[in-house]
Amino acid sequence: MAGFEDLNPQTAIILVLFCTAVVSLTVGSFLNVVIYRLPLSMFAKWKAECKEFLKDNPDGKNEVDAKFNIAFPASHCPKCKAAIKPWQNIPILSYVLLRGKCSSCKAGISIRYPIVEAVTAILSVFCVYALGLNLTGGLAVLFTWCLIALTMIDVDHKLLPDDITLPLMWMGLIANSFGLFASLEHAVFGAIFGYGVLWSVYWLFKLLTGKEGMGYGDFKLLAALGAWMGWQMLPLIIILSSLVGAVIGIAGIIIMGRDKNVPIPFGPYLAIAGWIAFFWGDTITATYLQFSKVG
Repeated sequence: MAGFEDLNPQTAIILVLFCTAVVSLTVGSFLNVVIYRLPLSMFAKWKAECKEFLKDNPDGKNEVDAKFNIAFPASHCPKCKAAIKPWQNIPILSYVLLRGKCSSCKAGISIRYPIVEAVTAILSVFCVYALGLNLTGGLAVLFTWCLIALTMIDVDHKLLPDDITLPLMWMGLIANSFGLFASLEHAVFGAIFGYGVLWSVYWLFKLLTGKEGMGYGDFKLLAALGAWMGWQMLPLIIILSSLVGAVIGIAGIIIMGRDKNVPIPFGPYLAIAGWIAFFWGDTITATYLQFSKVG
């Protein structure tokens, strides 16, 4: 039987991308769990800590199950609590076979679950195709997975958990200690300036308006992006995230009739801009400089 090394290069690339897609679909299914459970687990922990601090629960019992986390309890329907069998948890395929409904109570299953799985697979395949099946490609995939989870959690709860943003920042600094995406010096200053810029904007806006324009999670996410790409990419990321936010925000007001006074999460726009800058930042910057010289 022919070994992997005996395959022609084109076949080998197709096989690698196919395996990446299969693994990433499974990871996408896990990301759906993280997106749903991590914030709820955090809320339960905060509530229990507040009750203990305020001493308003003398019998020592908590309304919130302290054991609730990403791993416990086992996957189940949120409506009827029926356990989800392994064959019902196959990414995308199970959704199609179940016709988007729980097998027990027939409650609808959000289309978002297979979409997250598909997007995770597509972006992961692109990472490996663009950077190769190597350390940089693998790190780019991890980077992408973190941004997907952060995006959806922020959309749901206007929250960017430290459990993801801080490890993401440290991964960037560690990767760049070997100069994989930027020099360590640029990465360190990227983390510092990334946090500092939005921190300054936050306090300036609060002093002028008395309102909070963004959360501390946004500072940490931009710090993480700076740690991965270096401080030079921060202006582009900020500009791109502002443009994406403006386009989506205006579209939401015009098309969906969204109240312009309702706050919208900024984390998804940072994540999208950061991912674009990660792959095409140098090209976008070079193109801009070229056209600015022509003009």
